[in-house]
Amino acid sequence: MYHLTALVTLLAILFFFFTCMNVSRSRGKTGIKVPAMSGHPDFERAFRIQMNTLEWMPIFLPSLWLFAVYISDAVAAGIGAIWIIGRIVYFIGYSQAAAKRGPGFAIQGIAAIAL
Repeated sequence: MYHLTALVTLLAILFFFFTCMNVSRSRGKTGIKVPAMSGHPDFERAFRIQMNTLEWMPIFLPSLWLFAVYISDAVAAGIGAIWIIGRIVYFIGYSQAAAKRGPGFAIQGIAAIAL
């Protein structure tokens, strides 16, 4: 059984859902109407956070599960948790300014490479 990896998978999906909700909130706050994808820097940063997270999910999730199956559930879950922490740091930094996204990106990138 891979309970820990399943938990980390659920947390990653919940974080992605949170980024989706943040884009919706940002649309309302900035007045960007659907289907527009640009127009206010705060909205554009929120959207890029969501899309970058989505772009990394096909790298992260299969790697997480392959690591769990062939090496260790607990270690995969630990590295996966670090990936999520990196995404949170990325979210916080990028929400403030594009130039502040680097540390979070590095954390999650290193975790993905480890997987």
